[in-house]
Amino acid sequence: MLIVSEETCKAVVGRSDAFAAVENVFSAMASGDAYNFPVIREAIGHADALYGFKSGFDRAGLVLGLKSGGYWPGNIDKGLTNHQSTVFLFDPDTGQLQALVGGNYLTAIRTAAASSVSIAHLARKDAKVLGMVGAGHQAGFQLRAAAEQRDFEKVVAWNFHPDMLPKLGAVAEEIGLPFEAVERDQLGAEADVIISITSAHDALMMKDWVKPGTHLACMGTDTKGKQEVDPALVAAATVFTDEIAQSTTIGEAQHAISKGLISEADITSIGEVINGTHPGRTSDAEITLFDGTGVGLQDLAVASVAARLAEEGGQAQQIQL
Repeated sequence: MLIVSEETCKAVVGRSDAFAAVENVFSAMASGDAYNFPVIREAIGHADALYGFKSGFDRAGLVLGLKSGGYWPGNIDKGLTNHQSTVFLFDPDTGQLQALVGGNYLTAIRTAAASSVSIAHLARKDAKVLGMVGAGHQAGFQLRAAAEQRDFEKVVAWNFHPDMLPKLGAVAEEIGLPFEAVERDQLGAEADVIISITSAHDALMMKDWVKPGTHLACMGTDTKGKQEVDPALVAAATVFTDEIAQSTTIGEAQHAISKGLISEADITSIGEVINGTHPGRTSDAEITLFDGTGVGLQDLAVASVAARLAEEGGQAQQIQL
C-alpha cells in the first residue's frame, strides 16, 4: 500500500494535472462510465464539526475509493486549515486498499480545477475581467486556475471581511494581474467571469448586477441551506453542474428549484459539453452558470494521479498491511 503525504501531493500534482483529471472524470460521469455513491455528511456534536464521506467508482479510469473528512471551524485558531480530509483508494479488481492519500491540498486544487474547466468550456473567449466573490483559503487556488483559461486583464474582488482581500491581491500581483477591491454591484457590472467561493447562506450576487454574457462559477454551495447568488439569476442563466442530483438538493440550484423558477430538466451536466453532446454557450449575450457542488469522483481522480506520480517519482511510502 502507498502512503502519499500532503507535502508529496503538493510536490507532484500541479494545476494542469488536476484540470485534466477533473475534466476526464466529468466526461466519464456524463457518458455513464463513472458514478458517485450517496454522500454522508453529519454534524457530529463535537467541536462544531461536520464530518462525512464522498465515494464513487470510475469504470473508465478504474478508480475506486472514498474521501473521508469534513469541516472543523476552530482549526484556524490551531494553525490548521478548517477543512480536513483523507482519500482512500482501493483496487477495483480485489477490493484491497491501494493508497492512503492526504486530501487537503487535493480538495483545494480539484475545486479550483472544476471552476476552471467550466471557464474553459463556457466563458466567452474574449473575457477580460475576472470577478472574485470570497477571499478565503480556497480563493487563491481559484484565481490561479482561472487565470490560465482566459487572457484576463484585471481582477475585481469582494469579501465579507475586506481585511482579507490584500492576500488575494498579492496572488493577482504575483501572476501579473491588476487587482481592485470593489462593491458587489460594481463587480457584477465589470466582470466577464465571476467565481463565488464562500460559505454564505444568503444571496451575495443579484440578477440585476450581472451583465449579459457573464459566466458564473458558483463553488461554495455544497450543503442544504447554503446560497451565493439570487435564485432569479440562476433562472436567467443556462445552468450547468458537476452532478445534477446534488445541484438540485445541496447546490446553488436548490433555491431556484424550491421557488419553482427552474426544474431539474433545466440543468445540464458539464460533462455533456466536454463530450460534445451539448453545445454549451450559444451566444455572447447568454449568461452561463456552473453549479460546482463538489463530487467524490473529483477527489478520487486527483488522488489517483497523486498516487501514480508519487510512486513513479519514488516519493510515496510503501507499507505492508
